[in-house]
Amino acid sequence: MNIDEQVTYLMQGADFGDKTIADNMAEELRERLIESEKTGKPLRVYCGYDPTSTDLHLGHTVTMRKLRQFQELGHEVLFVIGTYTSMIGDPSDKDKLRPHLSEEKVMENARTYAQQAFRILDPERTQVLYNDQWLRKLSMTDFIGLASNFTVQQFLTRDNFHKRWEKNEPIHLHEFFYAIMQGYDAYHLDIDVQVGGSDQLFNIITASRKIMTSLGKKPNIGIILGILPGTDGEVRMSKSLGNHIPLNTNAADMYGKVMSIPDKAMPIYAELATEWTPEQLSHFKAGLATNSLHPRDAKMQLAYGITSVFYGAEAAEDAQNQFIQTFQKGDIPENMPEYHAAEGETLLDIMVGQKMAGTRSEARRLIDQMGVKVNGITVSDPSYRPDPDSVLQVGRRKFLRIR
Repeated sequence: MNIDEQVTYLMQGADFGDKTIADNMAEELRERLIESEKTGKPLRVYCGYDPTSTDLHLGHTVTMRKLRQFQELGHEVLFVIGTYTSMIGDPSDKDKLRPHLSEEKVMENARTYAQQAFRILDPERTQVLYNDQWLRKLSMTDFIGLASNFTVQQFLTRDNFHKRWEKNEPIHLHEFFYAIMQGYDAYHLDIDVQVGGSDQLFNIITASRKIMTSLGKKPNIGIILGILPGTDGEVRMSKSLGNHIPLNTNAADMYGKVMSIPDKAMPIYAELATEWTPEQLSHFKAGLATNSLHPRDAKMQLAYGITSVFYGAEAAEDAQNQFIQTFQKGDIPENMPEYHAAEGETLLDIMVGQKMAGTRSEARRLIDQMGVKVNGITVSDPSYRPDPDSVLQVGRRKFLRIR
């Protein structure tokens, strides 16, 4: 790729929410790539991951795939596990205080992170680092110096803090520390490019750049990526919400879970979770927009594209064949009752309303016992909203087509 092609490739999926910032970051990236080409020195590219649970999911891989793209172009990737910052908890996407994690719990969660990440990243070209190794060494004098770069007003204008302020909900002082510590990560690692989700805009574009500049280094370039919604297509993917697609699974399960996402989520999944080129992505989106690509066929392409990233083409093919065999050609009756679901109706509402369960308690118990499927995929969230043209199965014999 020439420099312009590299910039387009590396900025694919970026979501700054502001065209001026996007243009500035793209131009700075172009300049840094030109400099790298002249000197032969690869860029240092970093993203941090807080081990708040033991499992990574598809949402985490959005930034990892961007790191992999830099690796493909010959640059140096730093995979930083937030063994210190996670004890504070990132408030960037939270409307309330995140609970504290003990050091023991953090280290327990961190043990499997790198191995899971190597499903995407090249282990030979990835530095795995733990930020407690340098953040512990900051003195009070050091921290006062870092904090002096910011005002309280800057933090209070952030959306999540502003909402809590308006609701008269507590905002704890230590929550401000997170962005400062993340900025120091960037300075300490002497990075060129910092990758993160759109909830990290302040931390990367404001905090990291300000700290690096104040300490005499060239500021980082931020690549801010969109947030992948969960299988409900509504809110960000999260293990705690039960709408996640785990990495520690198998090809058939991953394929099936992608097939369960609502149609409206397909474009963003295609953009953030596949390895498709800009041309392939454009063709897929155009097919959806013009209805020249049937939603079922589109979703199968998408499920295959995502599954093959993690398990390879052969396993993805097997998963697709298994899905067709068990769902499209399986024991699902051709004739079944149909129900036109009202907007916002949940799985629980439908099961009780259509007498597939006698009570809400019974419906919850069936869901908890893994006895409920939508389009052949087990659903564990009672608040899940089935997509139109889905098949709901309760137990072995109860079927309902959602219209």
